[in-house]
Order: sequence, then structure tokens, then C-alpha cells
Amino acid sequence: MLNYVWLALMIIALVVGAINGKLADVTKAAFDMAETSVKIAFGLIGIMALWLGIMKIADQSGLVNLLARLIKPISKRVFPDIPSDHPAIASMLLNLSANWLGLSNAATPLGLKAMEELQKLNPQKDIASNSMVTFLALNTASITLIPATIIGVRISLGSQNPQEIIGTTIVASVCATLTALIAAKALQRLPVFNKELQTGADAHVAEKQEEA
Repeated sequence: MLNYVWLALMIIALVVGAINGKLADVTKAAFDMAETSVKIAFGLIGIMALWLGIMKIADQSGLVNLLARLIKPISKRVFPDIPSDHPAIASMLLNLSANWLGLSNAATPLGLKAMEELQKLNPQKDIASNSMVTFLALNTASITLIPATIIGVRISLGSQNPQEIIGTTIVASVCATLTALIAAKALQRLPVFNKELQTGADAHVAEKQEEA
């Protein structure tokens, strides 16, 4: 789907540029931005390699499993349907940890792995479970303690104080995470958004009609 979106944007840019007689400017801007994107990508290699290495060490050293046990009281409340020793907990913790460090790109494969583990526990394979929805909400909003990727971008673009966004990023991401978690838990209680509750409500109505 995104391929079609990008293709549409490119076609619109070319058409608008041609209509306004600025097709050469559009072409130049495309090459300039391509060069800028390469510079940004190379600037991110070092910081991404550092934090990915730290995440790998944490995983293989058993630190992730230790953290999973430490957050067990919280995980049981947020994800009551998942056993505390299930691999999904470790996968979700790795994903959220990567997001906490601002490594959104590194968090993507970890999030996919977590979803695979959650799908194994999902009784209705064609419908996302409450745990899957809650995890997606947390993953999307996600508290960011160290916006490493954004800091790397700011450094590559010559920012004089690239780390000044840390405080505002923490406040904004905490608010977003709390909002996402509250919304996910609240909507799960409504039959229109919860297939299990909807099925139970329909069965109750049918039973009442039969009695009548």
C-alpha cells in the first residue's frame, strides 16, 4: 500500500512541477533529498550498531529474562491472558526496550516476533486478541527515554544541542503511552470492540428470546 502512496506522491509532484514550469526544480530537489537521506543513513549506522549490540548482549546474558521477572506484577495486570513465563513476555520486553531507547527501526523485528508469540496464544486466529491490541497500542505510543534515532539525525544535520529534546520527548511519550493504554483497556470492555463480549451478548439475547 505504501508503494502506491509514494508512487502517487511522485506523480503529483511531477505533474504539478510540469504545470508550473518548475520540473527542473522538482528533479533537483529529488536528487538533493536523495543525497541528504544517504548522509542521514550513514550518520545513524554508528548509534544503531551501538544500541543493537547492547540489546543483543542483554538478551544473551539473561538480563531480559531477569527484567521480565521484575516486571511480572505489571505484566500480569496489563496482559492478564499471557502466562508470566511465556516467550511472548520476553519478546515484548525487548521490543519495548528498543522503543524506550528510541530505536524504532530495531524494535520492528522484535515487535513482529512478539506478535507471532501472541498469536500462538490467540484462540481466534482471524481476530486480534486483547493482549495483541494492548501490545500494539504500547508499541505505537511507547515511552521514549533516550530518542537515540532523533538525536542521531539532529547530530548528522549539525544541531548544536541535539540532546535538548530528551525532556520533552519523555513527557510527550509518557502521555501518549498512558492514553493508548487507557483507551485500549476501556474499549476492550465494549462489546462493539470485543468479539468475545459481542458473542456473549448475542448469545444472551438469543437465550432471552427463546425464553420469551
